[in-house]
Amino acid sequence: MSETYDIAVLIPCYNESLTIAEVVRGFRRALPTARIYVYDNNSKDDTAMRAALAGATVFRERRQGKGNVVRRMFADIDADIYLMADGDGTYSPEDGEDLINTLITERADMVVGTRRDVRIDAGRQGHAFGNMIFNRLYRSIFGRDFTDIFSGYRAFSRRFVKSFPAVSNGFEIETEMSVHASRLKLPVCELELDYGRRPEGSHSKLSTFGDGGKILWMFAMLMKETRPFAFYLIFSASLMAAGLTFSVPVLIEYFTTGLVNRMPTWMLSVTLIALSFGMFMAGLILDSLARSRTEQLRVGYLAIPAAFGFTRPSFSFPKTDEARTETQFAA
Repeated sequence: MSETYDIAVLIPCYNESLTIAEVVRGFRRALPTARIYVYDNNSKDDTAMRAALAGATVFRERRQGKGNVVRRMFADIDADIYLMADGDGTYSPEDGEDLINTLITERADMVVGTRRDVRIDAGRQGHAFGNMIFNRLYRSIFGRDFTDIFSGYRAFSRRFVKSFPAVSNGFEIETEMSVHASRLKLPVCELELDYGRRPEGSHSKLSTFGDGGKILWMFAMLMKETRPFAFYLIFSASLMAAGLTFSVPVLIEYFTTGLVNRMPTWMLSVTLIALSFGMFMAGLILDSLARSRTEQLRVGYLAIPAAFGFTRPSFSFPKTDEARTETQFAA
C-alpha cells in the first residue's frame, strides 16, 4: 500500500505539547513511508518544536481555528491519499492503516473513523450529549451517510481534498466535510475505532456552548445553501400559520357583521401571508440555483483524476471465420 500510493498524514495542532511527539512517532511506526505534516495553529507551548524533533514537517497557520488549518493543509499538500488525525493522542496511529485500506478497497473518497466509547473522553459530558444531538439533527436534515460527523480521524482521496471548498473557520469543518460528501453523493464509508482518553494535563479545546452555537449556525447555513427549498419552506409555513391565525377572527367578524373593525390586525395578517408567498417563491428559485451549483461542484470533482480508479481491461474482438481464413492465407 505505502509503496503504491503517496500518503500524507495531516495533523492540525493547538497547544498539544504533551502528546504531539508520541502521535508523530506512532504514525512513523504505523506508516513508515508516509509524509507527516504538523500544522501549528499559534500554540503557546512548544508543540511545534516537539513535533519537529519527532520527525514531522511543521508549518504554521496564523489564522486561528481548525477550519483555517484544514483549508491550508488541503491547499498546500499534494498526495494520493490523505490521513487526518488530531494531535491529542485520542486516536491510535495503528488504526490509520485500516482507514487507508478501507479507502482503497471500497474505492471511497472519505472514510470516517467513528469513535467507539466517545463518552469516556476526558472532556465534559456536555460534549457527548451535544455530539448525540447534532448527529441526529444531521441525519434528519442531510441524510444518513454518517453516524459521527465530528470525528477528526479521516482518510481522504485526492479527489475529495482538491474539490472540497472548505469555507469554515473552526470546529464546524468536520460538519462541512460531511455535508459536502452527502451533497455530491460521494462514496463514503465509516469504520468504528477505539477512542482513547487524553493524558493528565491535556484539555479539550472545544467549548460546549460557544462551538456548539457555531456548529448549529453552520447547520443552518449549509441547509440554506444545499436545501434552500426546505429551509425557506419552514419560514413560509410559519408566516402562513401566523397570518391565518390573525386573519380568522377578522374574517369571522366580517361574515357576521359585514364590517372590519380591526383593520390593523387584518393588514398584519395580509402582510404575513404575502411574506409567506415570497419566502415560498424564494425557496423555489434558490433551489434551482443550488442544483446548478451542485452540478458544477460535481463536474469539478470529476475533473480530478482518481488515484485508484478502475483499471481498463485489455480487450480484442474474436476473429470471424473469414478473418481466420485470411490470416492462414497470408501465412
